[in-house]
Amino acid sequence: MSEIPKLPERLTHDDGKFNLYHLNELYKALACKISMQISEELQEKISITSGMWGGSYLVANDEGKARTNVVRLYCLINLPQNTSLDKKENFERLMVLYHQSFSATFASYNLSFIDPQWGAPIPYSNSKRPTTTLQMWEKNNKVKFLRAFFVWNSVPWEDSVVYDTIRNIKVIKEMLDMNQRPVKRAADEYKFLLQDVLIIYYTLRGALSPDFMEHAEPIMSELLKKFLDGLHDPEVIEEEYLNLYSNAIVYGLEEALEGPYKKAGLDILTVENWPVEKINWVPQELRENLGRSLTETFASFKTNLEKNNA
Repeated sequence: MSEIPKLPERLTHDDGKFNLYHLNELYKALACKISMQISEELQEKISITSGMWGGSYLVANDEGKARTNVVRLYCLINLPQNTSLDKKENFERLMVLYHQSFSATFASYNLSFIDPQWGAPIPYSNSKRPTTTLQMWEKNNKVKFLRAFFVWNSVPWEDSVVYDTIRNIKVIKEMLDMNQRPVKRAADEYKFLLQDVLIIYYTLRGALSPDFMEHAEPIMSELLKKFLDGLHDPEVIEEEYLNLYSNAIVYGLEEALEGPYKKAGLDILTVENWPVEKINWVPQELRENLGRSLTETFASFKTNLEKNNA
């Protein structure tokens, strides 16, 4: 097997902000390490891929430094189907390996993750092979928690990011569906929604229709600016939610994915019922537009880090 990639020397800059290129490299290195461990234990080749989830890298600086404080860590972990991991005891062993590796690895960066919990299925994931999570809490509140999403089809990380936007659109639509009245929620819940909309919008930007872009870009740019400046006022947060609702933003996001998947006979509105082999599957046109953009973003982070630290 190939060698395990080296872990980054540091995850944060001098001001405490995360470097998202390094964080992504950490997830990739752990996936490689655990692939080797579980393969040896089960005497079967198990290929796992991983990378960060969430959109903070979309607004990082040119070295991958987060522009805001990252207080929750998320990653996607893609697992192969039809292997020994299908057995409950082997999957449980994988969870143990992962939470032990998270604890040991992040400890070297002065983050102390404890109390692992796993097994909860994620809404709107495949009904036969649902996505599950592993969550750990940071003992000293340097961040709130680390949550890993385990998805049943081992594909490149970029594909899994694009695929997960289908599920995430269904989540945000619960509050943005114009066939229902706006919903009243606490400011924190609105804020999570606003963040998810930003993540989806900027992830799918290369596939959005020109008409929708013309309509949505001023709205999303202003929302992003407010986040970067600090969005704390509950009244302003609710106003931003109502602005997204009244401008039908969720439908333009659906449109970007609906056509490419429909060509393959897949309805994004019923993603839970797709055949299990279509978990994490991304049409070629979306891979070229969106996957390539993700790859190039992180390659650019790496280039600039090397250039600026030469």
